[in-house]
Amino acid sequence: MSENNAAQSHVAENHTAGRHTAPEPRAERTLPPPRDRRSEPMFPGGPVADPAGSHHERRIRSFRPRRGRVTLGQGDALRRLWGQWGLDIDGLSRLDLGELFGDPDLPVVLEIGFGMGEATAQMAAADPGTGILAADVHTPGQGNLLALAERKNLSNIRVANGDAIILLREMLEPASLSGLRVYFPDPWPKKRHHKRRLIQPEFIALVATRLRPGALLHCATDWEPYAEQMLEVLTADPHFENTQPDGGYSPRPDFRPLTKFEGQGLEKGHVVHDLIFRRKHT
Repeated sequence: MSENNAAQSHVAENHTAGRHTAPEPRAERTLPPPRDRRSEPMFPGGPVADPAGSHHERRIRSFRPRRGRVTLGQGDALRRLWGQWGLDIDGLSRLDLGELFGDPDLPVVLEIGFGMGEATAQMAAADPGTGILAADVHTPGQGNLLALAERKNLSNIRVANGDAIILLREMLEPASLSGLRVYFPDPWPKKRHHKRRLIQPEFIALVATRLRPGALLHCATDWEPYAEQMLEVLTADPHFENTQPDGGYSPRPDFRPLTKFEGQGLEKGHVVHDLIFRRKHT
């Protein structure tokens, strides 16, 4: 009952009893300290909104924070499974991937941006001998991928929440990854936004330090100008070599599933380009 209702009830009771006494003065109310809702988890024990917070420099980001509407099933998965299969990218400590996946010999591939996670789950099911560390900021997708992993009994998936650059730079050991996948990143089509694109020379130079020799860097996009930029940036980096002898785009490999989103784009006449480069041994 609110304080106003309580006071009105007290007055009514006094009138009923024939005593016309005034209600007792209300105690002065104090407001709770302000909360920073940006750092609060939407789900108890689940991913937080900005895990790195102010620990690292502010810079132009290649992604838009996306929380979105979470279904009951996704929310349930976030509450129950985040502590087991999820991690926040806070940039405060190094990750031991062997400990994270429970197998020190398991090769681990980082996937940046997995949407709703259907393709990630398919790849994990098809290759149980490879761990997939899937990073995204889309809360519904995080919950959906956790639910898929549980439903399909996929123990080789871990979901990371936050900025993948901080994950690479601050939390992963050198030469710790067996591959990197960047499928359909935001193309930032306006010219003034091109600086926000993920695939830039600085990013690829960072990736080179975290990939083992022989590891594959696989990008895919349906935005032609971005595909051209990807090819130019990857070809120019001395740490990588194109797996295509002609130095061009690759056919879609069997291990990358055709997603619903991609299928819709193909029906509209979009052309999808895959780029597969290998980390050199020198």
